[in-house]
Amino acid sequence: MSAPLPLRNIAIIAHVDHGKTTLVDQLFRQSGTFRDNQRVEERAMDSNDLEKERGITILAKCTSVEWQGTRINIVDTPGHADFGGEVERILSMVDGVILLVDSSEGAMPQTKFVTGKALALGLKPIVVVNKIDRADERTQEVLDEVFDLFVSLDANDEQLDFPVLFASGRNGYASDDPLAREGTLTPLFEKIVEHVPAPSADPDGPFKFLVTLLDRDNFLGRILTGLVFSGSVKTNQAIHALDNDGKVVETGRASKIMTFRGLERVPTDEANAGDIISSAGLTNATVAHTIADPSVSEPLQAQPIAPPTLSMRFSVNDSPFAGREGTKVTSRMIRDRLEREAESNVAIRVTESADKDSFEVAGRGELQLGVLIETMRREGFELGISRPRVLYGTDENGKRTEPYEVVVIDVDEEYSGTVVEKMAIRKGEMTDMRPSGGGKTRITFSAPSRGLIGYHGEFLADTRGTGIMNRLFEKYGPYKGVIEGRPVGVLISNGTGEAVGYALNMLEERGVLFVKPQEKVYEGMLIGENAKPDDLEVNPMKSKQLTNFRSTGKDDAIRLTPPRIMTLEQAIAYIDDDEMVEVTPQSIRLRKALLDPNERKKAGRKKEAA
Repeated sequence: MSAPLPLRNIAIIAHVDHGKTTLVDQLFRQSGTFRDNQRVEERAMDSNDLEKERGITILAKCTSVEWQGTRINIVDTPGHADFGGEVERILSMVDGVILLVDSSEGAMPQTKFVTGKALALGLKPIVVVNKIDRADERTQEVLDEVFDLFVSLDANDEQLDFPVLFASGRNGYASDDPLAREGTLTPLFEKIVEHVPAPSADPDGPFKFLVTLLDRDNFLGRILTGLVFSGSVKTNQAIHALDNDGKVVETGRASKIMTFRGLERVPTDEANAGDIISSAGLTNATVAHTIADPSVSEPLQAQPIAPPTLSMRFSVNDSPFAGREGTKVTSRMIRDRLEREAESNVAIRVTESADKDSFEVAGRGELQLGVLIETMRREGFELGISRPRVLYGTDENGKRTEPYEVVVIDVDEEYSGTVVEKMAIRKGEMTDMRPSGGGKTRITFSAPSRGLIGYHGEFLADTRGTGIMNRLFEKYGPYKGVIEGRPVGVLISNGTGEAVGYALNMLEERGVLFVKPQEKVYEGMLIGENAKPDDLEVNPMKSKQLTNFRSTGKDDAIRLTPPRIMTLEQAIAYIDDDEMVEVTPQSIRLRKALLDPNERKKAGRKKEAA
């Protein structure tokens, strides 16, 4: 058997939309991983449907390219803070990172989060200033910002002496010269081989492998991916899995060993220390477990995962329209699916309620849980989803604490006053405000997560869609007291049937409608927003009284304003504590948690008494 190639293991880290996945595409092409005539989708690494639609990376993925006799394993990481659970684990299996920053936007909050983790692990970054061909590039300022960021994150002297390349991932070139506008990625390949150390694995020790990713295959079952820290493993070799305390979780055999070649997982007979591999054959082992030779009793140290900060209730859909659009509607199906998700996604925690009809699902943020709901919806599930609520903690004195986030907002100067005012209402404290060029202002806040639920839509409306908001978990801090909820009430249907244009026309003066004529509605469903703070029960099915008299008025031609159609995230952010979102494969409906008006009145009286 030929000797294994020299190895380099790197992760690419960056903020959302700074060009990670596009750069990896070009690394594939220029290393010869793809044939010249091979048809490959753009952003080939974003293979999941939701990733393609949203243009973001949700799941971390491993890949590998060969360049001039060196195998480079590359991990493409999610750039959004809600998927930070993925990033933390991945960094433990690489020896270097490429930090990609946009030549205009510079170092953003998520850059800070991931870079802080990488520096704390002692990794030495290669900084790549991407998109240098942008008209609004400010390359030198961005480089200064990155240096300041490293200093603020307590980088050591070696880490501060980082190599820099200037690149355009889309156009496939990198250079030491910030003015270069053509070329290839050869300088980047050379920097990786020269600057990133070879894995410090022990080839002669017993086999040890730390699981950092888990997915499923219909034929192979559970597939565990991670780094081989020592020794080597052959197909069908006896292995066992250890948890963090060193207890044996299960014993078995490595029925299949796979390494990464381009976008493919390729079976191999043997894997050696330092390589990133996937293994099948065990049924209970999961993320953060150590897979090892049966002689090993000491587990590898796994990275601790930050706790979830937000939870939602997933319940069986009990609306009058339940079971009409989905195929997976029972609590057993929902439980099995959520348990499967929690198994592979360690940032999610699932607990079942006492009545067995609902589940509390805790995660890192609204986007992460929104992606899970959207995925389940596409798989045929029907669900009732509650308003997100934060998970409180207690400090050493027994006082209540709550999660805080750093919020970095870039807005046109004319809207900065409105943003500061709205954030103050939501108990956000401004920590920094500075001009960011081009007539824009960058404002930084420290705000309780609770106050930010549902704010994004309002923020976009306030800034006419021009504002950019980035959030990142900061800490657990003192409870900030009561935060005002939604300032307006809702219009609630008082019956079940089809909405009628005549009735909706009459209701338009009350507020904004969520439904259109001929749409099916039911008692307790929210059909619009009331302009006043109170909820109002209305009849959207009322038709015009027929008479013998011919009308000479204008009311024959009804012209309705198009209804407000909400996305899943908007609907979840909009609802109040006593409301739910009904999610099916075809529809997103807003409703009261209690559909019966008498039940709602009783619950309201109880709440007031309490």
